[in-house]
Amino acid sequence: MSKVESGMESMIDMYIFETNTLLEQLDEILLKTEQAQTFTDDDINEIFRIMHTVKGSSAMMGFDELQLLAHKGEELFFIIREKPGQLEDVSFIYDLVFRMSDLFKAEVELIQSEDEYEATDFSDTIKDLDKGAAMLTDGAHSPIDSGIGTYASVEQEKAADCSGEGVMTVRIFFQEGCKMENLRSFMLLNKIREEADVRSFHPADLEGDPNASDVIVEEGFTVTFKSEHDDNESILKLIENAINVESYEVINSGKGSAETVEEAPEQAQGEAAPVPAPVIENVPAVPERIAVQANPESTPPVPATPTANTNQAAQLNAGKQSIISVNLAKLDQLHDIVGEIITTESMVISNPELEGLKLESFLKSARELKKLTDELQDTVMSIRMVPLAGPFQKMNRIVRDMKMKLGKDAELKIEGENTEVDKTIVDSLNDPLMHLVRNCMDHGIENSIEERLERGKPAKATITLNAVSSSGEVVITISDDGKGIDCEKVLRKAEMNGLLMKPANEYTEREIQQMILMPGFSTNDVVTEFSGRGVGMDVVRDNIEKCGGTLTVESKQGFGTTFMIKIPLTLAIIQGMEVKVDDTVFAIPISTIRQSFKVQNSEIIKDTQRGEMIMIRGECYPIMRLHEKFAIPSEITDFEDGILLLVETDGKSVCLFADRLIGEQQVVVKPFPPYLGRYNIKGAGLSGCTIMGDGSISLIIDVANLIEAY
Repeated sequence: MSKVESGMESMIDMYIFETNTLLEQLDEILLKTEQAQTFTDDDINEIFRIMHTVKGSSAMMGFDELQLLAHKGEELFFIIREKPGQLEDVSFIYDLVFRMSDLFKAEVELIQSEDEYEATDFSDTIKDLDKGAAMLTDGAHSPIDSGIGTYASVEQEKAADCSGEGVMTVRIFFQEGCKMENLRSFMLLNKIREEADVRSFHPADLEGDPNASDVIVEEGFTVTFKSEHDDNESILKLIENAINVESYEVINSGKGSAETVEEAPEQAQGEAAPVPAPVIENVPAVPERIAVQANPESTPPVPATPTANTNQAAQLNAGKQSIISVNLAKLDQLHDIVGEIITTESMVISNPELEGLKLESFLKSARELKKLTDELQDTVMSIRMVPLAGPFQKMNRIVRDMKMKLGKDAELKIEGENTEVDKTIVDSLNDPLMHLVRNCMDHGIENSIEERLERGKPAKATITLNAVSSSGEVVITISDDGKGIDCEKVLRKAEMNGLLMKPANEYTEREIQQMILMPGFSTNDVVTEFSGRGVGMDVVRDNIEKCGGTLTVESKQGFGTTFMIKIPLTLAIIQGMEVKVDDTVFAIPISTIRQSFKVQNSEIIKDTQRGEMIMIRGECYPIMRLHEKFAIPSEITDFEDGILLLVETDGKSVCLFADRLIGEQQVVVKPFPPYLGRYNIKGAGLSGCTIMGDGSISLIIDVANLIEAY
């Protein structure tokens, strides 16, 4: 089977995005209802809508197995919806639907990654879903095949009341070439249902009829409704603001009585649809179509239609276009272009040929250009910023599954989920967060409630996810109120595995706690499906460091453990302080610099073990000579001739000695060439490079790894 049906290639990205979004919504609803141990009518209707939408879009794309899988899930909630309050136990439904959701996500990921997609066989899961449906029906007849058909049959019962005061009939046309018109009609129909009593619609079978999309393209989608608040104009506004709606026309404004509607001209009767509702059979002469983007010269005003006023139409259209979906690759390209603009700007303004020239007008224009490029950079950065709510909410599912399998009672508490980070960083946080939450559940939380009660803790454990923004970076903490890290056990295990680099009695408590991040380290004696092989925590640290972040561990035995992730808001453009060592220029992130200062030789303290140090405000800090660290021959070796910069990260500080400061500069981070991958450059304290104004290369210092390697 090809990846997608012929002619649908342009829709695959939208299908993947919409399906993943709907599946995440499904998980959230299921987690909420499982905790409450009840399904509300709104929950059931929303789940049914999600399953039906996924089924319809999968069918459109030609993914037959996914369509069948979604259809079986839809059947379960059809039964629950049709028997409100009559089903005593539906707890088994959660595992079934979560399993189905996981399979769907895996299959969508396969579709996204494979050039030639071959459908997976879901027969075992489908059999289990059929068994679940049989248990729910308890011998009753299976639900009918089409959810839309069910809706249609219900609507037909209202057909006798499709006319009268306040009942309005509207015919809707979608933008040419938008595709999946039947699915878009269904989604719009659900929005109208939330605000009005829908009496009928045509085509009636939006899913089962293969010609439904063609009918909508040719004749439009017709819906008859009555607003619950007698405000049909609000429904018209809803239709106008719907995605891909090009125009609509009011067939029956609902101002007359039922008798008046029945006196419609015979000409309109010939326009009846193949599956008509009575009101459509008796429509009056069709007025001019009302375009959403109204033109006052070509579109006459029509009573009972808010688009009669051109200004209103323009305002509504502006609101409609306030949010759009953009391919991330295009944002990446825009981001790269902005980076090149900033680099080129620096090359122009700092051109050596301009030195010594009095160019007041040029400098004034250069300042204005810098102001505009700064604003452009901020705007592009803000476009790429997304909240952490997505990866945070996914952790609810991890906690839920591990509760069931480990028999531990715990809840997840989420704080600061609206904190925004660059999209690239958010995507890379999913795996680290998953491993850390799993570690808290498996290693951190006590194995029994009795053990917690003996220590004076609540029976239910708590895992907390928290995110806050602070000086150009985001701090994410994952903490539990469990048993904490047993440092003696960790040290013993590390000694057994030959991981100690110095005598055991020389390790501090903090150093011992960091050992759990080492490759191949695990305190579990028995291998389980969650842990025990020493794979995971070192991968977490590596993934976070690839994003320019750091991971630290803090724990107090008997009280819990906290993992702290510090990660930059964005990776590509940072504010840096440029310093010079001989002819080599280094860029140090401004966020890590606490102060820069000149010193006298008499202020230097020489320690036999820790080398050269300096006292600042009552604290001693080690001094690192950059020319010695990177083996750069420099004529400036006397402290009085150079400059010191106090840098700090993760609670660790050091003073860096350089020849001189150049100044603050926006730095466009460029990765090192791939052929340098064989060397541990990052471990040596360098995170990348950037192009300076004169075209030379500046090396960007990774303060965290520089201190770690000291």
